Amino acid sequence: MKTPRKAIIDLGTNTFHLLIAEDTKIIHEEKFPTRMGLGGINQNIITDTGIDRSLACLQRFAETCKTLNTTDIKAFGTSALRNASNGHAVAEAIQKETGIPVMIISGDEEARLIYQGIRAGVPLGDTKNLLMDIGGGSVEFIIGNQTEIFWKQSLEVGGQRLLERFHQHDPISQSELKALHEYLSEALLPLKAPLSEHKPQILVGSSGTFETLSDIFCVRENILNQKLPSSPLTLERFYEIHKDLTSMTKAERITMPGMMVWRAEMIVVTCQLLHFLLNIHQFTEIKVSRYSLKEGVLFD
Repeated sequence: MKTPRKAIIDLGTNTFHLLIAEDTKIIHEEKFPTRMGLGGINQNIITDTGIDRSLACLQRFAETCKTLNTTDIKAFGTSALRNASNGHAVAEAIQKETGIPVMIISGDEEARLIYQGIRAGVPLGDTKNLLMDIGGGSVEFIIGNQTEIFWKQSLEVGGQRLLERFHQHDPISQSELKALHEYLSEALLPLKAPLSEHKPQILVGSSGTFETLSDIFCVRENILNQKLPSSPLTLERFYEIHKDLTSMTKAERITMPGMMVWRAEMIVVTCQLLHFLLNIHQFTEIKVSRYSLKEGVLFD
């Protein structure tokens, strides 16, 4: 008997991702920048316009699932939904309007699923790695190897939160950079002891910021970007790209080869977050995984 197709939807704070698979073979993927958390993420609310954009996207996803004969659909809500005062009401509205059931997961479970996704796409080996997934609402940090998680934590320092708090000028101002770095020095304190104890040497990043950095890297290095589960990037080139992005306006970032238009606004603060991490712990290598939460659900 043919295995029924399954659909997995990652309801991210900024981007919704749809994956459709037969057994563990991925047959369709798409994503859309719903910006669900825009304007309300730091007030712990999803705005009416955020709800409207989310419902419109999910209605399209539901049609795609119908066209591809997929009736087993599961959606996973992350930072925006789990922290919003109206998060459960929004989840109920999604199911009522689109027929898609939503499971709002904890930060701890999100980190576990991200680990499952990353290790399916990037061989982690026996040594300890720091895995990092930068979302719009939260950032998941996991220390692990191919077979084991040694520590994990989800911190509410995602890109949309940082953007709305610290990036009001174009390009970002020195005073905003200073305030952002002071904030991160406190917000990332939970990382200090685990990094000191486990001493991971390789940083493996997943999701939008890392994918975009890899895309820019491939263009600059004239590398054919095959969008494989494991994607290239080097620490040296990250520092160069980070420096360029910090000095650019949004209009200039949009035209940077390899940049996705909807990543151009948030990538400055998320790169500052990554740069800050690289300053507090020395890594020998950086890798990029195009697999994350939705693949983690698939392969879990």
